[in-house]
Amino acid sequence: MNQKGLLGALFDLSFSEFVTTRVIKVLFIIGIVFAGFGALTLLVSGFSSGFGKGLLMLILSPLVFLLYVLGARIWCEIIIVVFRIAENTARIANTPRPPASPEAPVEHQD
Repeated sequence: MNQKGLLGALFDLSFSEFVTTRVIKVLFIIGIVFAGFGALTLLVSGFSSGFGKGLLMLILSPLVFLLYVLGARIWCEIIIVVFRIAENTARIANTPRPPASPEAPVEHQD
């Protein structure tokens, strides 16, 4: 398989190589950053609504952050599984088959 650089694979019109498997770590980091912004937004909006809601959001925002990160991780893993299935299927399809052995039993129809 011809290993191209990231930009070469990105602009490859034959789609012979996958870019997603190379950038999935960056996408996960972006997901973590968005989860942090979401939790911080909950915290700020909670305290701007009042002290009681602020304390509630102080307790709930780490849980929300972890749930967002868990969701981002699961989504990334699903994407990787699909791409690995495609890569392994292509590898199996390109593997030469050994010739059939003459001792293999042949089914007879009566």
